[in-house]
Amino acid sequence: MSKIINIESLIKSYNDIEAVRNISLSIDQGEMFGIVGPDGAGKTTTIRILCGLLEFDAGTVKIFGKDIKLEKNQIQKEIGYLSQKFSLYRDLSVDENIEFFAQIHNVYDYKKRRNELLEFTRLTEFRNRLAENLSGGMKQKLALACSLIHKPKILFLDEPTTGVDPVSRRDFWKILSSLRNEGITIFMSTPYLDEAERCTRVAMMDKGKIIALDEPKKIKASIKKEVLEIVCSPIKKAYDVIKEKTEYDVQMFGDRLNIVLDDYGIEKEAILKTLNKYSVNIVSTRNIAPSLENVFIYKIREAS
Repeated sequence: MSKIINIESLIKSYNDIEAVRNISLSIDQGEMFGIVGPDGAGKTTTIRILCGLLEFDAGTVKIFGKDIKLEKNQIQKEIGYLSQKFSLYRDLSVDENIEFFAQIHNVYDYKKRRNELLEFTRLTEFRNRLAENLSGGMKQKLALACSLIHKPKILFLDEPTTGVDPVSRRDFWKILSSLRNEGITIFMSTPYLDEAERCTRVAMMDKGKIIALDEPKKIKASIKKEVLEIVCSPIKKAYDVIKEKTEYDVQMFGDRLNIVLDDYGIEKEAILKTLNKYSVNIVSTRNIAPSLENVFIYKIREAS
């Protein structure tokens, strides 16, 4: 499989802040590649560099085998970009927004393509509605249609489902899966680790550096840990006890705790004994595989 994106030793700083710190990676044609990380990790900066929207300080970026610094205009003709704050024209209809972006990309015979995209995104019945009157999820689907009007080979998505309701998020992911089946390479950033599970490969970023890069299942297996899940109450008290009285990584999800362990058999009993000591009621326990979120927090602590 051919490499469609190649990044070598990429560095970008804003004054004294290192936003991207010497990252290297390559993306295969047809991949759905995800970058995950907290705000300030360098996700948006990386995507904007790949789209030719930001200069960088050092390193090389090649897309379709072309140097982004030397052939930016040629590259931009074959990529689509959906930013965090995609600028739809609020006073234009769905149809008119797509038409406008078609003209920007010099696509003049666009009507058949527009109809296909409206059907694809299930926006056909809303084609005459003004963009300002669409729901958040529908706005994102319209933004996606606008970014696809010129049939790009790579689609760059910067946190496309942030602030979107769960049903719309699910619909959006169905659309992305269909796009990948059509052969489009997708490079996306997301703060949601459950979304990263759907990607072919994931780069975990923190403070401008890649701290893990592989298939989701291989990243989860890499730390060679087990997770103790405890359903208990009061949950906040139990969380505070583990944080303050032990050295374990702990996360709280609703009415349950996830605690990352080296030796499940031995450490489980010690943890339960500690919780009992502080009058925490244990409802149930089980041994579960680490999630990407478990791994990410573990990797951040390991790197610090």
